[in-house]
Amino acid sequence: MSRSTEKLQDESLKGKDSSLADVETKMDNQELPIDGFDHVEIYAGNAKQAAYYYQVGFGFELVGYSGLETGNRESVSYVLRQGSVTLVISGNYKSSSPIAKFISDHGDGVKCIGFKVKDAVKSYELALSRGAKSVQEPVTIKDEFGIYTSSMIETYGDTIHRFVDRNNYRQNFAPNFKTKTNDLARPTSLMSIDHIVANVEMKQLDAYVAFYQKIFGFYVYQYFDASDISTQYSALVSKVMANKSGTVKLPINEPYPAKFKSQIQEYIDFNEGCGVQHIAITTKDIVSTVSTLSKNGIEFLKVPKNYYETLTDRVGKIDENIDDLANLGILVDRDDDGYLLQIFSKPVQDRPTLFFEIIQRRGAKGFGKGNFQALFESIEREQKLRGNL
Repeated sequence: MSRSTEKLQDESLKGKDSSLADVETKMDNQELPIDGFDHVEIYAGNAKQAAYYYQVGFGFELVGYSGLETGNRESVSYVLRQGSVTLVISGNYKSSSPIAKFISDHGDGVKCIGFKVKDAVKSYELALSRGAKSVQEPVTIKDEFGIYTSSMIETYGDTIHRFVDRNNYRQNFAPNFKTKTNDLARPTSLMSIDHIVANVEMKQLDAYVAFYQKIFGFYVYQYFDASDISTQYSALVSKVMANKSGTVKLPINEPYPAKFKSQIQEYIDFNEGCGVQHIAITTKDIVSTVSTLSKNGIEFLKVPKNYYETLTDRVGKIDENIDDLANLGILVDRDDDGYLLQIFSKPVQDRPTLFFEIIQRRGAKGFGKGNFQALFESIEREQKLRGNL
């Protein structure tokens, strides 16, 4: 059992012996009040160059900075924003830095998922009372921008959650940051974080599901078993954790035994443990957004052209031009509430780990179940090129 699993599992909830219903009964907790995603912090080997990539490639605007010039002698961070999505790209100055250790172990990747809360002290205390492990006790700082409070707890692997109360804090991202801008951004109409996906080790999914039920009071929004997400070569199991308002959705995947290595196991091998697999960001016009992203140099997975030959037979009438979707490789799926359009980038660093999803929802509340087969086969083609299938 990994260190990250040990720190989350209660003795009564190990493995898959306890049914989901039993877990929910044991963990009938009031939901921890979360207003939504606040930010995502990515640790990078060269934060300055990574920030440039996200500005020029994805169209994020530089809005803040922390580093030597602001009195930060330990690390450097660039705050990037587009729509309501805030990315913080952080790097280290010294090899002894915790950031350097993270990058050595995992490569560039997501360290922190920040949540907006009304009270970062109460959120932290409630989480710890339910068994969460502390990373940082609540810290309140008052400066010219107002009052800012944050606290942090552990979650899967080396990933953390930060509770952020900025209700009385304006303009600046956080204390010890300064406003900084440039003209690099090429906006791509990205709007908001739809969901953030984690990959965990085989047979550990239920432990992490139990963690979010117990600590956060989240529930299983959707569940996909190996029959839903599989090819002739590989498979996975996934459960989507969510709060009742739907402002936070956190799918969690684990690999499933199959003929060859799944994309989830490939991620775990190269990430050297579990962590954030991808960030899904919404747009109102996916054709325009993906066209711009592609021109900016962002690479996306492609599916065979025959996927589009029977598209309307599978999903019915849609408003978008099918030729446009085919040229860009955009996938379409329909559920009882409408349809969605989605596409997945290739990994955005050298290790085949973190990537991005661009998604447009036209009523649909699912995650593209009808596309799993085509998507997996596309990923497997990439795995084969990397020699990792």
